[in-house]
Amino acid sequence: MKLSDVLVRCLMEEDVDTVFGYPGAAVLSLYESLRASCIHHVLVRQEQAAVHSASGYARTTGKVGVCMATSGPGATNLVTGIATAYMDSIPIVIFTGQVKSTLIGRDVFQEVDITGCTEPFIKHSYLLQNPKDFPRIVKEAFYIARTGRPGPVLIDIPMDFQDAQIEFNYPKNVDIRGYKPTIKGHVGQIKRASKLLQHSKKPLICVGGGVILAHAKEELRELVRKSNIPVVHTLMGTGVLDTQSPYNLGMIGSHGYAHANWALKNADTILFVGARIADRAVAQVGILDENANIIHIDVDPAEIGKITSANIPVVGDAKEILKVMNEMVEAVDTDEWSKTILACKKDQVDVNYEKGVNPKMVIRTLSNLLGEDAIITADVGQNQFWTMRNMEMKGQRQMICSGGLGTMGYSIPACIGACIGSKEKKVVGVFGDGSFQMSFFELGTLIQEQVHPILILFNNSGLGMVREIQRKSELKEYGVGLSKNPDFTAIVRAYGIQARTISDPSQVEEALREAVASREPYFFEFIVNDKESTL
Repeated sequence: MKLSDVLVRCLMEEDVDTVFGYPGAAVLSLYESLRASCIHHVLVRQEQAAVHSASGYARTTGKVGVCMATSGPGATNLVTGIATAYMDSIPIVIFTGQVKSTLIGRDVFQEVDITGCTEPFIKHSYLLQNPKDFPRIVKEAFYIARTGRPGPVLIDIPMDFQDAQIEFNYPKNVDIRGYKPTIKGHVGQIKRASKLLQHSKKPLICVGGGVILAHAKEELRELVRKSNIPVVHTLMGTGVLDTQSPYNLGMIGSHGYAHANWALKNADTILFVGARIADRAVAQVGILDENANIIHIDVDPAEIGKITSANIPVVGDAKEILKVMNEMVEAVDTDEWSKTILACKKDQVDVNYEKGVNPKMVIRTLSNLLGEDAIITADVGQNQFWTMRNMEMKGQRQMICSGGLGTMGYSIPACIGACIGSKEKKVVGVFGDGSFQMSFFELGTLIQEQVHPILILFNNSGLGMVREIQRKSELKEYGVGLSKNPDFTAIVRAYGIQARTISDPSQVEEALREAVASREPYFFEFIVNDKESTL
């Protein structure tokens, strides 16, 4: 059969039911086969949104996201989305069209070396050179994307190969030389880690997004209950423990809580689980105590020792390792240690907003109204940390954002992907006025797909995170004000979505309550006092 038809069969073998993409001349054969299939295609308005939507879909369903774009500018528009997925370890398979195989390297119309472009920030990529290899390559791509440390994989397909006649023989197994991810951790190392925790006076567990990616939340919670050890989390680890858990000290890092950072600085033993120990996680607390014992569990051996050396490295899948550790761990007396940490806790002081709406109050109000299975997507900037710090995580609530790359414009397409993947759940997208203008065209996709999220825009005229950093650094406030913002609600209404601007705090709860109860999309623009908007 035609290679383009083989692609559809391969996708069906991988249980793919949704593809995000934007057609072009170099993928028309692929799209014709896709059109005739039972796979649902989501037509985005710009290719970068295809990757972000596939990311939102993957993170909320646990499946591999799939997206597609044409050659040249279609492929290069994917680049930021691919880098975003790579930094946050999101499993996505990307198919791109390429010029005819006989013309590659001649700089013909819409030719771009997309495998070369993405090489620094992609888990793996293929340029198809023999059509007969295609089924094997697709099988390998999905395997690589979802195993070990997940990540994006790209397959670049020349136009002439898409119509090639090949046999469909989809491999049942994958055996890639040089790629053998470690799943089960070394039992001896796990025993050493358990004993070290047991004999520590000031132990601490730090969890990252790897726990969520490994579907290891329950195993982590069991470890915490059995060991009685307090927990801090990174930005990407938000939601591993419920906010109100007595063990949860909150988020660490440059935008985390002072007492959580203090605990990280003063612990004598720290167990990192699925956390990269990235610069934003330790920026405010400096280098970790050189006398602290570090236990680092990570599926990617390259992450262990990259930032700080580990006394006990344990390579493997967090879920499998924690299962074994839970059979060994014993309760630790941490009562005095926990009291000492909490003594450093500072009361959260809200700015008194003389005019406009307090964004923290908006998120807290929304948190009280949402069900325990809600999905919240946040963009980048102050809106991200207002959401992370004030949305209560409980039950099956899920928080997703761009953590490693910090990509503005992520929230709306990710929100749409989450809606499509989790149709019965209430999904909320939060963003600032700057981020909104980087992706509001995806409202067309939202209406086309008939999904119904709640969209929240905090409008502080673009004077948000960048200006706050400038102030703290004593730099001049240059180039950050979006003084010529359009009428956002008029734009949204043009797409047929209910939209409302709110500057009166007394109107917040009633408006949000109506939106939560509705099966229609809602958009709210909350006016924030730009002189006082801080984290």
